[in-house]
Amino acid sequence: MASPSICLLAALLALVAWQAIASDPSPLQDFCVADMHSPVLVNGFTCLDPKYVNADHFFKAAMLDTPRKTNKVGSNVTLINVMQIPGLNTLGISIARIDYAPLGQNPPHTHPRATEILTVLEGTLYVGFVTSNPNNTLFSKVLNKGDVFVFPQGLIHFQFNPNPHQPAVAIAALNSQNPGAITIANAVFGSKPPISDIVLAKAFQVEKGTIDWLQAQFWENNHY
Repeated sequence: MASPSICLLAALLALVAWQAIASDPSPLQDFCVADMHSPVLVNGFTCLDPKYVNADHFFKAAMLDTPRKTNKVGSNVTLINVMQIPGLNTLGISIARIDYAPLGQNPPHTHPRATEILTVLEGTLYVGFVTSNPNNTLFSKVLNKGDVFVFPQGLIHFQFNPNPHQPAVAIAALNSQNPGAITIANAVFGSKPPISDIVLAKAFQVEKGTIDWLQAQFWENNHY
């Protein structure tokens, strides 16, 4: 019979191996600029031949210091990811400027592939995230200029500008070249084709007519 120490060592090795498999691999070269025109389908993008790479593949005149026009929910998310800077491919990072109108919000949403760290540049924001089932605990905070808050990967989170007179601005960094965004209301009530109103009425415990009204609204995207 194997000794307890050998069993413990085997368990630790299995745990380490599992973690290694579960993590994203480290880059195996200096960079892998995305070849947007390659017909090869991979998880991400194939590498452009390094002899064709230049500084512009790592650059974008994004004008993130310029205010953006907000939409009807009162926000505008300007995301800079691998689609805008091909040099971000395999580097696991992106950035966004978020503009908030007075009383505007970045409505409840998730990033399926990234954790987000947000810094307030101007104004005040009420922010928060909700943990997974069964607790669904809300962690929230009022942030002022210079404050920082973290939203864990995959959890529903939001930002709201409580000031009725002044806009707010934040910068967010995300640990994915393509973090993705799922706005909860848009996904649930604005899916194409629509989710059955019978399903949603049962899920939200409301009348079917309420769901029909919500599905008839125009669910505008605030990510540009």
